[in-house]
Amino acid sequence: MTNPSANPTRPIPGRPRSKTAQRVRERLIQAGLVGCALFSILITASIVVILAAEAIQFFRLDEVSITEFFFGTEWSPLLGAEKHFGIWPLICGTLLVTAVAMSVALPLGLITAVYLSEYAPPRLRAVLKPTLEVLAGIPTVVFGFFALTVITPGLISLHEGFEIYNAFSAGIAVGIMCLPIVTSLTEDALQAVPRALRAGAFGLGATRFEVSVKIVLPAALSGIVAAFLLAIARAVGETMIVALAAGSSPNMTLDPRESVQTMTGYMVQIFLGDASNYGPEYLSSYAVAFMLFVMTFGITVIGQKIRKRFREVYQ
Repeated sequence: MTNPSANPTRPIPGRPRSKTAQRVRERLIQAGLVGCALFSILITASIVVILAAEAIQFFRLDEVSITEFFFGTEWSPLLGAEKHFGIWPLICGTLLVTAVAMSVALPLGLITAVYLSEYAPPRLRAVLKPTLEVLAGIPTVVFGFFALTVITPGLISLHEGFEIYNAFSAGIAVGIMCLPIVTSLTEDALQAVPRALRAGAFGLGATRFEVSVKIVLPAALSGIVAAFLLAIARAVGETMIVALAAGSSPNMTLDPRESVQTMTGYMVQIFLGDASNYGPEYLSSYAVAFMLFVMTFGITVIGQKIRKRFREVYQ
């Protein structure tokens, strides 16, 4: 029998028959990747164009004043009533719920990530981290009903000043929802810190707590900040939890016990079908959505700048 590898003219199984076929295959793969990237850019650009076009149409209405929209403190676009389109009550409600949510998610997520990265045994970490990430797969409407049926009654039993729909209950539920994001991304950033830094600190006599706080956390600062900003953007854009638990009263208040309305909560309310597709109430939802897009885009840009500013590169 002859050895196939001894014949230089015979093609080797599993390899292209010619360089032309290999080039064609590589160009097809490259074209597919470019097509996917262009499709993503096209979808994003289409969303921005639609939001901007509808928002411009909203500002062209006679009932709407640009000055009132950006600086007004009253939001009441109800049918059959005197209409006011000052967006600050919605922004304040959104920021209030986000502040409560981040006061829950950021410290708990950071502490949990430090424990998983620096203290937990490998076997325990392999169980705890996937278990915690299961929370990310729970539908947000479930968190909304949990806030309405469990968190709110518990808060009312502790203090009678809480309303049935309140920002504190919604914020706690949003914070629980954001907890896996903060924990997972922060733990990944801590794990990316080279072990040599930890070994050097231990060699100098540092304790595990000192290594975690003074060595690992500063080294992973860019990843931690990116995780925090991603969680903030997620909380700002949350819809179902705030629509169910926060209420629908656009109030400018700092009291989390009161009912508020967020930007996403208003969009849910207006798209229930009670408003005309050509009226200012309907078009106002696009203006609110555009403002929400600007806020989340600004958070993303700030996160990119902070990540580049504090990013550490190790050899």
